[in-house]
Amino acid sequence: MGKSNESMSCDMYTVCLIHDGSRVLLINRPDKKGHPGYIGPGGKIELPESPSEGAIREVFEETGLRVSGLVYKGLDEFVVPSRNYRYMVFNYVATSYEGELMHNPPEGELHWVSITEAMSLPMQPWFKRRFPYFFEDGTFEIHVEWDEEKERTIRESVHRL
Repeated sequence: MGKSNESMSCDMYTVCLIHDGSRVLLINRPDKKGHPGYIGPGGKIELPESPSEGAIREVFEETGLRVSGLVYKGLDEFVVPSRNYRYMVFNYVATSYEGELMHNPPEGELHWVSITEAMSLPMQPWFKRRFPYFFEDGTFEIHVEWDEEKERTIRESVHRL
């Protein structure tokens, strides 16, 4: 069992996919940036912003686009009970945007990709697992508990809510 919630540490992040008809905007991150492959815009939520404010800011910083019409899609969390640590990613889809894509984006090349073809692109396993849920009705919750000593998953659950 983990320690009491009083000493729990938590990192909070966001991912926001821009959905435009049958396509979605993804970043092709290079190896040197870590987490290489196709991924959605996102990053760490800064204090005192809310998760949705963090999503809007991160999309702008990484793409140059200003998004609106956010739809909350779900939570993906990774928990390490032995360290009383929780890593939470709040996931959104933006249904409206304005502006122009950056010519030299900081996180990697920006690509409009067909949603149906996106799963065949190289992606991190954790992003590929949640990608289809962005385009389904309702919300999702992915919960992974990790045994740091044995470097293995203790328990994993995926719920559509």
